[in-house]
Amino acid sequence: MKHTYSIQGMTCQNCKAAVEKHLSAVEGVTQVKVNLAAGEAEISMQQHIPTQRLQAALPSKYSLSEKEQQDVFAATAASATTTEDANKKSKFQQLKPLFIILFYITTASVGLHYQSADWEAMMLDFMGLFYIVFSFFKMLDLKGFPTSFSMYDPLAQRVPLYGKVYPFIETALGLMFLLRFQIEVALVITLIVLGITTVGVTKTLLDKKAIRCACLGTALKLPMTEATFIENAIMLVMAVLMLIY
Repeated sequence: MKHTYSIQGMTCQNCKAAVEKHLSAVEGVTQVKVNLAAGEAEISMQQHIPTQRLQAALPSKYSLSEKEQQDVFAATAASATTTEDANKKSKFQQLKPLFIILFYITTASVGLHYQSADWEAMMLDFMGLFYIVFSFFKMLDLKGFPTSFSMYDPLAQRVPLYGKVYPFIETALGLMFLLRFQIEVALVITLIVLGITTVGVTKTLLDKKAIRCACLGTALKLPMTEATFIENAIMLVMAVLMLIY
């Protein structure tokens, strides 16, 4: 079932991310969608959760009150199909920037070495460009990124400082790959940091929680989907291959 609540006290994207994080952590909640402009939160839950319990999960600066209730099982099969198709289209549109960025990174990496067919150099440049581009978007909102990142990364949840320095870690790794500096060290660090993040991404997908992906910071509103898992998996596979061969 779904319930829509009015949320008072949200003033920025950081507030939105915080409300999503705290409400998603409530036992029984399967999905949280926050509309900052409307001051609303649509919460999907396995069974009815008292409003007082949801309010208690939020910091004191936010005030929550129930607005309306909708039983998702009351929808007809036809309307459910239409909604699903619309969601898929919307998800593709939201992920479009990610696909474009990955396309450009891949094209640049292959284009630089296609004559020599040096696959090792291609992978190194892909990983380097991947980190540089993705860290750039994170740098655009260094204050808001840690909150969004901690919603699914296990280490960032336990060590807030990790979320704050993560964009700089990515920048350093990108430069190490592009400059061919201490490549083995960079590969090991890649396995560690992306391995931790992938664990969190996998858990989020399995729990079917609707949260934003912070892979491109907070500047672009990307949903957490299988695409996030795939992009991390590609980097992890490349790192393993480079270390083995």
